[in-house]
Amino acid sequence: MIYADDISKEILANDSIAKSEIIKLFGSQSFEGKEINKIYIADQIFSDQKNLKKINSILHPRVQKKIEELIEESFKSSNLVFVEAALIYESKFEKMFDYIVLVSAETEIRMKRFTSAKNASENDFFKREDNQIKQETKQKKADFIFTNNGSKSELKLKADLLVRILESSLN
Repeated sequence: MIYADDISKEILANDSIAKSEIIKLFGSQSFEGKEINKIYIADQIFSDQKNLKKINSILHPRVQKKIEELIEESFKSSNLVFVEAALIYESKFEKMFDYIVLVSAETEIRMKRFTSAKNASENDFFKREDNQIKQETKQKKADFIFTNNGSKSELKLKADLLVRILESSLN
């Protein structure tokens, strides 16, 4: 499994050119040592659509290139490769993939999961949500849709079924 968010974090930590471009745009307070100042950056980008586009123009091409490299490497040992990425449509990554699987949940559930996992406010959730393509639009574009209002074990059953379907289509 390839995680776009992990790749993005790796770029922020290790790509000196990307780091300097972000500092140039948002100031030296964008980083605390080698670590991105997540609270400061989130405030900058989720309160101004132009800033979000600017940081995406720095990160998305690098993330896409790394994902492409990892996919190519993964196909050497596997017939199926999965990439988890929240912003596939926003990043215009969808052409990289044979299938798009949307895993979604009701807004209230997504908000509770986000605020709990990130120790964030409901306002933080809605700032991010407002900067993404609407769920209804994503549902129209996706090849498979999983509703994830339940437990992880329920989601795992759905994922296992999808893997079996995809594996059978390869044969």
